[in-house]
Amino acid sequence: MRVSEGDVTVEVPEQADAGVGDEVFFNPVQELNRDLTVAALRALDHDRDSGRTPTYLDANAASGIRGVRAAADSWDATLCDVDPDAVDLCRANLERNDLDGRVLHRDANAVMHEARFDVVDVDPFGTPIPFADAAFRGASRLVCLTATDTAPLCGAHFESGVRHYSTVPRNTEYHAEMGLRVLLSAMVRTAARYDIAAQPVFSHATKHYARTYLRLDSGARAANALVDELGYVDHCEHCLYREATRGLIADPLDACPNCDHGIQTAGPIWLGPTRDVAFTEAVSDAVDDGMGTADRARELCETVAAEGDEPTHYDQHRLCKRWGVGAMAMDEFVDRLRDAGYEASRTHYGGTTFKTDADVTEIREATVAEE
Repeated sequence: MRVSEGDVTVEVPEQADAGVGDEVFFNPVQELNRDLTVAALRALDHDRDSGRTPTYLDANAASGIRGVRAAADSWDATLCDVDPDAVDLCRANLERNDLDGRVLHRDANAVMHEARFDVVDVDPFGTPIPFADAAFRGASRLVCLTATDTAPLCGAHFESGVRHYSTVPRNTEYHAEMGLRVLLSAMVRTAARYDIAAQPVFSHATKHYARTYLRLDSGARAANALVDELGYVDHCEHCLYREATRGLIADPLDACPNCDHGIQTAGPIWLGPTRDVAFTEAVSDAVDDGMGTADRARELCETVAAEGDEPTHYDQHRLCKRWGVGAMAMDEFVDRLRDAGYEASRTHYGGTTFKTDADVTEIREATVAEE
């Protein structure tokens, strides 16, 4: 079947079940992801004044739609896949849109170790971990990564999460953010092995995947500064107490200081900001009306840019159910927290989720009118 996204039309196999069967993989649900990728490439300084066309590697090309869209946006695009059917499809889709671009029938890791690109985009089926080391060796400015193995990331498949990401993930009520921060922790640590600082400049957890864009800087000092942003979160499932502590050596609490119940500890996870506000706003500005998800993309960017930097979030509906009170409009809920002197913001993780520097007791005191 033919699919149109942005300024391109590509041919992709009909696929009733994502990832099932022998056909080249294509996921229509990822259109938002791909629209934001094009916007992020536009937000990146293209270095046009030098006369050099910036280079982009679609490391897991499949149908080639990412690479084709990058080429249509004036990038020097390379599309790579180990599947010969995918390689043929990539070539056909570039030709269909009258675009130049290289198509490689090779292992992406080998390509990334041999050549350098301004931007490397890793969008595999499942975890990006097998490609992470090579991605940070092959990119000079930006690494873009998607992870679709959300159950290991958020701790629902605990052993798999430990194996893949070399951390202890926990399945909490803020599971989507836990997964994103587990991914960021693994990427920061991987880049640091090569004296590379991988700073998250735009990240989001949407549907069943996590996506991040990491701006690269060279040097041990810069890498060390990001490693200092790693740490642990102690979490009580009984009263929802949580506390974040920076550092690579865990010192978990024996019991919750509020209710004396057991504590779960996750980490090392990324505790720093998951985005750069200026870059995220630039991504939003780069979204154009020809994108099929333009409204959703802009709304997502706006919410991400305004989010607080606390490493966990709450869900108003879950809190209200726990308290036995009715929920209210989110804007009013957040305003009540701010009026009480706390920092508060909505988050992109869900329509009723929010971040605040208030603890659970303070949240209730600020938002629930006692009779």
